[in-house]
Amino acid sequence: MRQDRFIARHDADWIALATWLDQADRRKRDAGADSGLHDSDVPQRYRRLCQQLALARRRGYSPMLIERLAQLVERTHTLMYRPPNPRWWRAVAFIASEFPAEVRAQRGWMLASGLLFFLPFFAMIAAVLWQPEIAHSVFDIDQLAQMEQMYDPSNDDRLGRDSGTDLMMFGHYIMNNISIGFRSFASGLLVGLGSVVVLVSNGVMIGTVAGHLTGIGYGAPFWRFVVGHSAPELLAIVISGGAGMRLGFALIAPGQLSRVAALIAAGRIGARLILGVFVMLLAAAFIEAFWSSIASLPDVVKYGSGAAIWLVVLGWLGFGGRGRVHAS
Repeated sequence: MRQDRFIARHDADWIALATWLDQADRRKRDAGADSGLHDSDVPQRYRRLCQQLALARRRGYSPMLIERLAQLVERTHTLMYRPPNPRWWRAVAFIASEFPAEVRAQRGWMLASGLLFFLPFFAMIAAVLWQPEIAHSVFDIDQLAQMEQMYDPSNDDRLGRDSGTDLMMFGHYIMNNISIGFRSFASGLLVGLGSVVVLVSNGVMIGTVAGHLTGIGYGAPFWRFVVGHSAPELLAIVISGGAGMRLGFALIAPGQLSRVAALIAAGRIGARLILGVFVMLLAAAFIEAFWSSIASLPDVVKYGSGAAIWLVVLGWLGFGGRGRVHAS
């Protein structure tokens, strides 16, 4: 076969494979240069390319063509047979890109979950500031007194607690935060209504506490305490609630799948989301135990760091993993 006919027959395949390699090297997808190759097609294309290189050498084609094919073979071989990333790196990649991409893929459920949590939260703040006695319909007198003691402005040592070391409280916050996140998700098995109840009830309780403490003049210590860890903690609750509602919806409307198959599919999505939620809650517990409770820091540091954490978390969830290539 003449060289020009050989090139004309296979050139499109070589270009497609080279484009796929470029995308995999950059770890991002360029919509204007889509190779059209699926990852599972690459091994077969690689074997065919090796045969074509051997034919080109045997038939004495030009050195430029042989060099082109040899470089393509070497690049493909290097990518396919390089050692896998260590487990810790795969965990980092999941948290940095796969988890936020999964959250965005479920944006409808996340939006619904956010409304169910934040609307009662802000409504109760306004209601308690307007009618302070409403707080007594949510909490009893002893509970309100305990909260007032925790956020008493005269406490110059620690915010948000009256005893316990940082390490002890770190463990306490981990257990408390993860239990809330797990309940928000697992209760979705009650056809999604359980997640709705957990989201609304948490919004009501947290909003009542915020409104009550602000109304009696204890708002400054309270907001200085919660501003640091509120972003990962509250958004983790919203994500776990959205995952739970997605799980319950699979039971109500499985579509073309059986209810068991739909539940398994939703459970896999939920498991990935909850794994990321646990990391968020772990970070929130760390901030809450070792940073939020420090009373001596000035307001500009407290609120500035809280705003920065909110921006980082929102930016991570909104942009993490955009354009990522899922290589084999």
